[in-house]
Amino acid sequence: MVKTISKIGNSHGLMFDAALMDLAHLKAGDQVNVEVHEGGTITLTPLRPKPSRTEVSRVIKATMKDYARTMKKLA
Repeated sequence: MVKTISKIGNSHGLMFDAALMDLAHLKAGDQVNVEVHEGGTITLTPLRPKPSRTEVSRVIKATMKDYARTMKKLA
């Protein structure tokens, strides 16, 4: 995919169309890590928030409840 660098105020940037944002599972306001490699290659990596311990615990408990019968058979 080819993009053109545009002047935005005193800076420069790339415009990502809706299709690209959807493919990358990004939305306005998301943060990305920018890496510049030897030779000038630029890599953008979305920063995904890690779930809290509370959220992980909630999901595990819900899964155990939903699959209690199956878990007992596997034990």
